[in-house]
Amino acid sequence: MMNPYAEEELSFLTHKGERLRFGARFGPDREVPGRPARLARRVTLGVDWTVLQYRIPASATGDPDTHGALEREAAAAVALERRYGPERYGEVFTRVVGYDLEAPEPFVLYRVADGEPVGAHAGTLGVEEQHQVVAQLVLAVRLLEAAGLVHRAIGPDTVRWDGRHVRLSEPYAATRAGERRVPFGAAPWASPEQRDGIGAADPRDDLWSVAQLGYFLLAGRPDRGAGPPADLADFRLLAALDHGGAFAPLASGRRAPTELMRLLNVPDPLALTVGGGDDDGPARGHTDYDGQMARKRADILPQRPLREAPPQPPPARRVGWLRGRGSGTPALPEVPDTGTQGPGGLGTAFAPALPPYLVPSDADPDPERLCPHCLLPVVYDMTRLVTIDHKGDRIPLDLSTVHNPAHLADLERKAFQLCPHADGDQLHELPVPYLTHGRPLSIALVGSSGVGKTHLLAAMLGEVEQGALKQYGLTCLPLNPDTHRTFLRERVQSLQQGRQLAQTGQQTFARFADGLLVTGRGDTRPVVFFDLAGEDLAQDGEVTRFLMGVDAFIFVLDPLRALRLPALDPVREMNGLRRRDLGDEAFTTVLNRIPRRGPYVAAPAAIAVNKSDLVRVEPAVDRWLGGAMPPEYRPAAVHEESRDVHTFVAQHASAAWLKPFDDCARCTLHFVAATGGQARGDHFPHGVRPRRVLAPLLSIFAMCGLLPGVEPGEVGI
Repeated sequence: MMNPYAEEELSFLTHKGERLRFGARFGPDREVPGRPARLARRVTLGVDWTVLQYRIPASATGDPDTHGALEREAAAAVALERRYGPERYGEVFTRVVGYDLEAPEPFVLYRVADGEPVGAHAGTLGVEEQHQVVAQLVLAVRLLEAAGLVHRAIGPDTVRWDGRHVRLSEPYAATRAGERRVPFGAAPWASPEQRDGIGAADPRDDLWSVAQLGYFLLAGRPDRGAGPPADLADFRLLAALDHGGAFAPLASGRRAPTELMRLLNVPDPLALTVGGGDDDGPARGHTDYDGQMARKRADILPQRPLREAPPQPPPARRVGWLRGRGSGTPALPEVPDTGTQGPGGLGTAFAPALPPYLVPSDADPDPERLCPHCLLPVVYDMTRLVTIDHKGDRIPLDLSTVHNPAHLADLERKAFQLCPHADGDQLHELPVPYLTHGRPLSIALVGSSGVGKTHLLAAMLGEVEQGALKQYGLTCLPLNPDTHRTFLRERVQSLQQGRQLAQTGQQTFARFADGLLVTGRGDTRPVVFFDLAGEDLAQDGEVTRFLMGVDAFIFVLDPLRALRLPALDPVREMNGLRRRDLGDEAFTTVLNRIPRRGPYVAAPAAIAVNKSDLVRVEPAVDRWLGGAMPPEYRPAAVHEESRDVHTFVAQHASAAWLKPFDDCARCTLHFVAATGGQARGDHFPHGVRPRRVLAPLLSIFAMCGLLPGVEPGEVGI
């Protein structure tokens, strides 16, 4: 046991993102019921400021679920403090003091709450006190609802009463409203749907808990928790809860918190305020994004009344912005009306067709395709096949004597074809499946050195390898099994084992890092990923010539370089980084080199705000990073996320960081975290926890016509 009188330094971030340091004395540890792998202790900061600390001990820091639960708790506590801390009615919550999610033993600090658990007052409170408890709890649920949260842990042991005020416990089980319910709690305090993990979390889940707690206080005993208590009519003080449906077994049968407050004659303080005091809320500051999207549509899409989609829309046309190369920048072409259904949230029944150069297609009428390295045409030629041994030597492969179709297909799967345009200094080859399947799709990750491109690509392909794309209707195979196996071993497995990956070395000739054969909407298509060193991308030299033929881009934005948030200053100092108002020089160099049609880059793009775990407690970030990837691709949700990301970056960084969105005709924006934590030395001490790393890739697939069930015109514009 630690000496309670020994003083150490304790450093933490406040809800405003300020770093504080105190001399601290620690009390003894105790386990907390209902919070596995969590220890609590009192901590005296400075001379006499006593707070309560909940932390993950070193023995459990490698568990992603435990760490993720503490992250969600910290994000919820910070959101409530920012929103309601200055308000008198905010005292219904246990107030957060600070947190450090990157400490060797991550923790959250809270004020010590007054009072004692209401469970000690069952059957003993007076009429007025009982009304106050219930009314203040309904107010707390209303405040949680406005913050988009469901507490999930309201019960006799987690609500305190000091004779005048209730205090809800720390939001250790809080979840976002609308998130899939995960089984939690026990009867009668948790609602039946919450206990069984059915449907989506609803603020009215907490109203059930309030109703059960109200019954317990009056009756002196808990109910069964299956519906309205059998003797409910005997308790007149519960009539408002009963009339408001709070005892209904399904959330849909309960009235909203505001209606229940009206029945209880409790004033709603939020009815007198605008926006609830949350300046970072996702519903604010979207005007610039919406205006810019409207300008893009006006520049690109035809301006004429929409009409119903024809029964048989014209066949999709092949993307021609590079493969139909010509001199100069052509004017926008006349656009046929294909009646494509409009994107969610745009207020249209049917959206106009995209211009042909923005319409992806699986059609590949010409077997000729471009070598992604040298951008010259290549056709499949069995006389130029080789295999590559473990030393990297190219060994000629003769398939003329192989007549068994199965054997031939297996040999071709592992073979390479020498590019006929390669000279002695830049020999290169293509996997045969690249030449024998549908139209290839090349994707380049763009960003300066150290922004996490390699980690993001490794995390993406790690998710793909584990079958995460199957639920979206996509199947994936290696483009070449040997090179894919090497990438998995050297990159993906190393990352998953908690090792920091070495920075990508500079090249004299651009080669793709790995490739997949992806089957989704239409034919099987080769997909190749380019991951070049940031120094190469920031120089407009020969190595970046391949950018002229890249089909899609993922721009990786680093919060440490971009965001004006004080919470990031210690991390910047530790990593020797400085914030830049001029944006990412690799973004600018690449965007200036990519071909354009009219004012915009035609190739679809996604902006991935990597390392978003560093700003995890920001409400706009937590809204997305705190939730799981949905089981299907939802264009309307992607539109909402793009608005939130754009607003967040615009609020906290210079406009230069949004240049890819400004310059690309079709662009989505995403919060992602390739590692989920900071590295110490050459490893990640809390393990690697990728978050939403497939979101930008799925958007690219959707815009390029690979994603089943999604019209390309619904995404990114």
